[in-house]
Amino acid sequence: MSADAPDAGDGADGSTRPEGWGAGQVLAGFARACRGAGLPVTADRERTFLQACAAVGLGEQARVYWAGRATLTASPADLGAYDRVFAGWFGGVPLDAVSREEPPRPTTVQSPLEDGRGEDDADGQEMLHALASAQEVLRHRDVAGLSPADRAALRRQFATLRPRPPTRRGRRHTRSRRGEVDGRATVRAHLRNLGEPTRIRWREQAVRRRGVVLLVDVSGSMSSYADALLRLAHTVVQSAPASTEVFTVGTRLTHVTRALRERDPDRALLAAGETVPDWSGGTRLGEAVEVFLRRWGRRGMARGAVVVVLSDGWERQAPEALGEQMRRLRSLAHRVVWANPHRGKAGYAPVQAGIVAALPHVDDFVAGHSLETFEELLDVIARA
Repeated sequence: MSADAPDAGDGADGSTRPEGWGAGQVLAGFARACRGAGLPVTADRERTFLQACAAVGLGEQARVYWAGRATLTASPADLGAYDRVFAGWFGGVPLDAVSREEPPRPTTVQSPLEDGRGEDDADGQEMLHALASAQEVLRHRDVAGLSPADRAALRRQFATLRPRPPTRRGRRHTRSRRGEVDGRATVRAHLRNLGEPTRIRWREQAVRRRGVVLLVDVSGSMSSYADALLRLAHTVVQSAPASTEVFTVGTRLTHVTRALRERDPDRALLAAGETVPDWSGGTRLGEAVEVFLRRWGRRGMARGAVVVVLSDGWERQAPEALGEQMRRLRSLAHRVVWANPHRGKAGYAPVQAGIVAALPHVDDFVAGHSLETFEELLDVIARA
C-alpha cells in the first residue's frame, strides 16, 4: 500500500475515502471507519495502529492488515467486521496474499491415572482449561476496548474481588487472651474473689475500620471507564457499607453512596445513573474537591480516611486550583491514592496539567484500567 494508492470508493461500512488523502489520513480514516462499523476503536488503539504501521512499513498491504488486526480488534468476534471494512476501504482487493492459517488445536496430555476416563471427561477438562485461560486474559485487558460480550463477562468477574477495609487502632481497649495486662480488671476480679488471687486479665487495643472515600470521574474523557469504576465502587461499598462513601466528579460533585448500597450491582448502577446529572460532560476536578472539603471533608468524612481519586487528570479549569485543593485534602486524609486508567499503559507519562499539579500531594499513584489493576488498587487501600 502506498500513499497514492487508488481510491477505495464505498467501504463495507458505507463510508467513502476522499481523493487526494495522504498515507496518514488514509490510515486514520480507516481506523475511524472501523469505529463506525462497531469495533471498539479508542483513541489509544488508533494511535497504536498508526505507530504499528510506521514500524512495519506501508509497502505491503498484508503488513497494514496485520497491524490493524492486532491493534483495532478486541476479540475474535470483531474479525468479520474488520475484514469487511479493510476490503472496502482499501479498494476491495481480496486478501488472498494474507496468511489465514488456522491456529493449532489445543491438545491434552493424558496421565496414566486418567486412562479409565472417557472422551467426554477429556473434552470437559479441555473446555474448563480454555474457559479459565479466557478469564485470565480478560483480567489483564483494558476495559475501554472490550466488546459487549467481554464487558458482560467482566461484570461477572467483579464478584471475585474481595476488598479488605483498612483498619486503625482505636483509643479504647477490649478483653483479650493476649496483649497487655489489664490491671483494673485483674484487681476487680481479686476483690470479687475476697482478695484471693485469681487469673490475670488481659487487654488489647480495639481495631476499627478506617473510612474510605472514592471520587469517581464520570466526565467525557472517562466515559469508557465510568461503568467499570462504579462497579468497583459498588464492590467496595458492599464490603464496608458503614465506612465507605462514593462521589462522582464531572462538572459538579454528586453523592451516590445511597444508590450503591443496593445489593444488586446492575440496579445499583441504574440508581446511580439516575442520580448523576453530568455524565460524559466536562471536568472540574479542583472545584469538585473544594466542594467535597467544604461540605463533607472538614466535617469529618475525610479526617483520617483513605481518599481515592479515580480520574485521568484532565482539568478544564486552572490546574493550580486543583493542586491547592489536593494539598488541603492531603492535610486531612490519612492517605491519598490516585488511580489513573492510563497509568499502566506503555509510554504513558504524567504530563497532563491536572496530574502534574496533584502528584506532589498524592501518596500512591497507581493504574486503574483492568480487573488486575483494580485488585492491586484494593490491596493499596487495604494496606493504607
